[in-house]
Amino acid sequence: MIYKVNFVGASLNTIDNRPIIFSHMFECVMFRFVTRQQNFEGKTSFGMSVFNLSNAIMGSGILGLAFAMSNTGIILFLILLFFIAILSAYSIHLLLRSAGVVGIRAYEQLGNRAFGPPGKMLAACIITIHNIGAMSSYLFIIKSELPLVIRALLDSDENSGEWFMNGNFLIIIVSAFIILPLALMKQLGYLGYTSGFSLSCMVFFLISVIYKKFNIACPLEDTHLNVTPVAHGGHAAVNETGDFCEAKFFTINSQTSYTIPILAFAFVCHPEVLPIYTELRDATKKRMQGVANVSILAMFVMYLMTALFGYLTFYGAVESELLHTYSRLGSNDVLILCVRLAVLVAVTLTVPVVLFPIRRALLQILFPDKPFHWARHIAIAFCLIFVVNLLVIFVPSIRDIFGIIGATSAPTLIFILPGVFYVRIVPEDQEPFLSRTKIQAACFAALGFIFMVMSLSFIITDWVTGESRSGGGH
Repeated sequence: MIYKVNFVGASLNTIDNRPIIFSHMFECVMFRFVTRQQNFEGKTSFGMSVFNLSNAIMGSGILGLAFAMSNTGIILFLILLFFIAILSAYSIHLLLRSAGVVGIRAYEQLGNRAFGPPGKMLAACIITIHNIGAMSSYLFIIKSELPLVIRALLDSDENSGEWFMNGNFLIIIVSAFIILPLALMKQLGYLGYTSGFSLSCMVFFLISVIYKKFNIACPLEDTHLNVTPVAHGGHAAVNETGDFCEAKFFTINSQTSYTIPILAFAFVCHPEVLPIYTELRDATKKRMQGVANVSILAMFVMYLMTALFGYLTFYGAVESELLHTYSRLGSNDVLILCVRLAVLVAVTLTVPVVLFPIRRALLQILFPDKPFHWARHIAIAFCLIFVVNLLVIFVPSIRDIFGIIGATSAPTLIFILPGVFYVRIVPEDQEPFLSRTKIQAACFAALGFIFMVMSLSFIITDWVTGESRSGGGH
């Protein structure tokens, strides 16, 4: 088949009197090019994109920030929070730059472009591990808060030891009768709207924390119960400053090592950046970077206020899960009961939402060319929920979840992979290998690796020595 190609009115169908023979590949390439550009024409406004990315950033990590502040002091925490926020914004810049060069807007596909199938597999595995950590943190909140809600509804100030007061039994029941049925749906459906509800619950939580700061006297009557470590596993870890009702500006102890992992965990949103970029109206790298900067700034303010007012309420008695610390006020506080109910509903509905991308990634890894099948769909959901339940039952503190995930998958997603992707993907004719920007990206990845090694070393040392095990179990 002979095609005549017209360029601005000029007819060209021969070269040196020989016909130009094109295959259908020409049409296919042009169609893919036009289609890809059309698919990238988003319709989401700047403000709604900020809201979506803020939803992606916001998570259970906000509940551990007051604990982090209590183990660093106000000034050191502020420095570290600002540091992590700036690095997160720079990391998003590297992702957008890499995506713009190759026209790819999926985190896993960047891995494929940088290192081939192993890179795609690595990115998918890291995202899966991080999401499993997020699921675990949500279920741990159910484990710790649902018994307190039941106790309040029964107007009981003490744990009677009944099975329905046991958090381990409750997460199994909630997983079996609520989370699993929702996770078995073929599509997310209306569950996709729960992220907005979750953000609203966290805003409600922040308002309540600020309000309670001015309504709770210090010291609390039972403060002394949380100074002495307890050998057996418990719910909460508390800081080791030993000084109550006195704000610290700088402090270092064995649990300070959890601060950077907790902060890193709280700022991870990078797998969602590129899909949000795709949906952004009039999408440009500068415009999307603006979305990221505004979202990170909003979360920076929200995180700082939550940590500050939570810390200034309980000082040295703050627990690794801030909301649980309010249980010391008794079970009759209506405001805290409403906050707990809202947070419980939000995290319960969020777990199946987080499970969907994990299952999709596992299907791509284990069954890449297989069509949809209900048996695989159900089996993966059941196995994931079963494994996460085991983790939550045997992990003594949510601090450990924040620590491990924040020290492994979080620095990989924020620091290491974006830096490495940038060095590998941006061609040398645009930026030489030894250019300033590529050297910065390589140093950025190295910084993430250093964070990972140091955080894991300190956390493992803390586990081995057993210095930070404390009580308060269910």
